[in-house]
Amino acid sequence: MPETARIHLLPDLLISQIAAGEVIDRPASVLKELLENALDAGSSTIQIQLEEGGVKLIRVIDDGDGMARDELALALVRHATSKISSLDDLERVGTLGFRGEALASVAAVARVTIASRQQAGQHAWRLSAEAGATPEPAALPFGTVLEMRDLYYNTPARRKFLKSDSTEFAHCAEAVKRIALAHPEVGFTLLHNGRVSLQLPRSDVRTRAGAILGEEFLAESRGLDAAAGPLRVFGYCALPAYSRARGDAQYVYVNGRFVRDKLLNHALREAYQDLLHGSRYPAYCLFLEVDPATVDVNVHPQKTEVRFRDARAVHQFVFHAVQRLLSSPLATPAADEASSRWPDQPASATQAGRPTFVNRVAYQGSLGIREPASSHPYLAFAQAAQTPDPLPPATATIEAEAAPLGHALAQLHGIYILAENHQGLVVVDMHAAHERILYEKLKHALDEQGLTTQALLIPAVFNAEAIDVATAEEHAAALRQLGFDLAPVGPRQLAVRALPVLLQAADPAALARSLLSELREHGVTQLLTATRNEFLASMACQGAVRARRLLSLAEMNALLRQMEETECSGLCNHGRPTWTQLSMTDLDRHFLRGR
Repeated sequence: MPETARIHLLPDLLISQIAAGEVIDRPASVLKELLENALDAGSSTIQIQLEEGGVKLIRVIDDGDGMARDELALALVRHATSKISSLDDLERVGTLGFRGEALASVAAVARVTIASRQQAGQHAWRLSAEAGATPEPAALPFGTVLEMRDLYYNTPARRKFLKSDSTEFAHCAEAVKRIALAHPEVGFTLLHNGRVSLQLPRSDVRTRAGAILGEEFLAESRGLDAAAGPLRVFGYCALPAYSRARGDAQYVYVNGRFVRDKLLNHALREAYQDLLHGSRYPAYCLFLEVDPATVDVNVHPQKTEVRFRDARAVHQFVFHAVQRLLSSPLATPAADEASSRWPDQPASATQAGRPTFVNRVAYQGSLGIREPASSHPYLAFAQAAQTPDPLPPATATIEAEAAPLGHALAQLHGIYILAENHQGLVVVDMHAAHERILYEKLKHALDEQGLTTQALLIPAVFNAEAIDVATAEEHAAALRQLGFDLAPVGPRQLAVRALPVLLQAADPAALARSLLSELREHGVTQLLTATRNEFLASMACQGAVRARRLLSLAEMNALLRQMEETECSGLCNHGRPTWTQLSMTDLDRHFLRGR
């Protein structure tokens, strides 16, 4: 029987290598630690040079405060740091790096050299992380150059787990982007194998977000800035129509530190839940500011997870801030100088090869645009049935400025509404828009006093299975709460005698069948709680105005006004956009005006 191993102290090098395993799993982890140190040193520009995905070389050059000669050796010792000196400092961490063993851990598994110079220093000093090495004079402007070569050269088993150079470089580039997003005041340059891969000059938050996430992200996003007591969240939330198949455009920061926090991710997922289609992922870049004393950033070795003292308060604050932003009714869009002007008199012939509209009636007819000669009253728009047709040109500008979606001009193929607003042309998917309006009204009505019922003059009778008849009888009270009055008129027949006022334009039998199916699958309690919104969304889809239905100008304008007053009206219940704007600048560009 083998002798039991005796307790003994581990060698310092092995201790450092174990610590390295916690902090450093690939070159990107090293780069993150080095960049955080450079930022904590007050750098305004940082250059990163990588070779072979960072495995062969990571060199970070900054113009920060630098270190004195005597500090170089201490920087490579475990638990040596300039960022904390007491337990109170640890409980109110205001820097990015603070663990104290990052450089020591890196030096345990790679060849590390530091060169640094303070502004007041006569020259720089360089030190290699080798046993017995001492600082030597070096030529260097103020700042620090930290160089790491041959990651895991002395632990070949760990090196085998690294991926290809291109994969490791992709992780390094992502680490730079994450840090650069939170520090737009710092310029970053990233080179790989001698070639510039990323160059980010000093800028502001919006410019930096556009440079990293793309101008399309900014164009499809809303700016957020909300505060409540010591909490503040700001940044950009992309509209649900910009959703993605993967969660690769989600950036969340706590006091400038990028995090992958389950609590914050849940709050954001809930804020988008009623707007996203299927398994799509929202895109956002958000910065949360909290009192450092109320958040623990020392939960994870790589500091990507945090723990809040009042987790529920943080969750609710972020959830409500983002939900309000996404669900706010339409506001008058800010028109730029080019798009705010109204078109001059229409041209009747081409000029320098530009296309032009001719014969308005004939051209509209060729596109399938119809201006209904008579009104087709539709109950959903009854309140606005008295809305006058568009005003004469003399007052149209004033009215369009007051109405974000403008005033209706015509229908296109019975599917889209074309409207004119202060910026130019608005195109509305009338079914998708009406679907969102009905959905929000159904939710509000059910929350307030229940759904108002409208009795049918002639009950709608339909054939049903015996289980449907039994379900209608068993859940008669719940059906009435949802605005439906269903009664058996035979062993295999049901009659819809009343249904919600908001849905009376829909097919009563189809609504009843769908409702009974939901009741059988989920039960009353779940239908009125967990799956309530999904059920109401289905009802709204069935009750919305269908494509190919001709509407009068008054009905179209009524729909536009309701959209402006409805939360989340920019998207239907399935996450599709309900309208789009073509500015005068867009139209002028297409028709080559001004060239």
